[in-house]
Amino acid sequence: MNVYKDYYAILGVPRNATQEEIKRAYRRLAMKYHPDKNPGNREAEEKFKEISEAYEVLSDPQKRALYDREGYAGLKKSGYTGFEDISDIFKTFSDLFEEFFNFSFEESFQSKRRDGADISTEVWLDFENLFQNSKVNLELERWETCETCQGLGYDPQKGLKVCEYCEGKGKVAYREGFFRVSYLCPECGGKGSTYVEKCPTCKGSGRVRKKRTLQITIPPGVEDGTIFRIKGEGEGGVFGGKPGDLYLRVRIKPHRYFRREKNNVYGEIKINFISAILGDKIKIPYFNKDLEIEIPPGTQPGDEIILKGEGLPHPQTKERGDLILKVLVELPKEVSPEGKDLLLAFAKKEGLLDEPILNSQKKEEVSKKKKKDSFWKNIIFGGRDA
Repeated sequence: MNVYKDYYAILGVPRNATQEEIKRAYRRLAMKYHPDKNPGNREAEEKFKEISEAYEVLSDPQKRALYDREGYAGLKKSGYTGFEDISDIFKTFSDLFEEFFNFSFEESFQSKRRDGADISTEVWLDFENLFQNSKVNLELERWETCETCQGLGYDPQKGLKVCEYCEGKGKVAYREGFFRVSYLCPECGGKGSTYVEKCPTCKGSGRVRKKRTLQITIPPGVEDGTIFRIKGEGEGGVFGGKPGDLYLRVRIKPHRYFRREKNNVYGEIKINFISAILGDKIKIPYFNKDLEIEIPPGTQPGDEIILKGEGLPHPQTKERGDLILKVLVELPKEVSPEGKDLLLAFAKKEGLLDEPILNSQKKEEVSKKKKKDSFWKNIIFGGRDA
């Protein structure tokens, strides 16, 4: 899409205006929209850039001739881009502003602009917080842009005045014999201007120390150590500078029974040996609900039971991982006489015993005899059958 800019209309001058008329028009508008007179006003800042661009073109005979001949499109074809930043305007027209305003603007609003510092902190979440959005309240103490003066450091109603000590030059000179020495003005620090009155709230610093409580929403499934950047929640800027950012590191407390690998949750489940042999259905408490788990018949110790979709959600895709439970089979430490008889009968019935159960003393004697026979057999008969 072609953009048309009428630079004559922007400055409010006729197309046959002289260079002096163009300069006077720019001076009038520059004083009206100058950032020092409109702190924090983005609309005025854009207008200041617009009139400066118009003046740059119309005050240059070659650019003006090209513009008159081919319009804004011709300027763009020639490579003209205008001003990207207000600091570029002050650099380009530094001498002109000194002439306009009677003192140097080298340390003007834009060159003094300082963005606020970034700050960082961390928050701890319980494992169960990972299954849904978590809202956490952060209490921060930080430097914030003074609301009274919008970060300028002076009373915006009374504004600035030319430094009387250096008469707006920003430097003081004196002669000593044949030498002329100049140095930064001690009164204004080389700015050429001083406050009529410091801001009573921030005492001229442009910022105040405040405590704030922020409520931050943390998505489910976030991993330990994840850092979130919250734009604009750092320390406040001064002289129109942007606020810094807040970097929030999320830490996860370890859980007593569960751990995670990516979005899968791992745990253990204890069952008795009867449930392992015959199969069973059991309920276990899980995060904010109960889960019914089916134990297949013949489950072995160390087997894994996988419950699809019961793990953690992915922070971006929301797809859930699995719950993976390792089976631990508990054996009774003591069995009643009746229970022993039943187990023995079960073992015989299922063919789990190749020979009758022997008492421990007899088993030890048999074992020793087998080892002794094996030794003499190897020595005397060379391992051959006799």
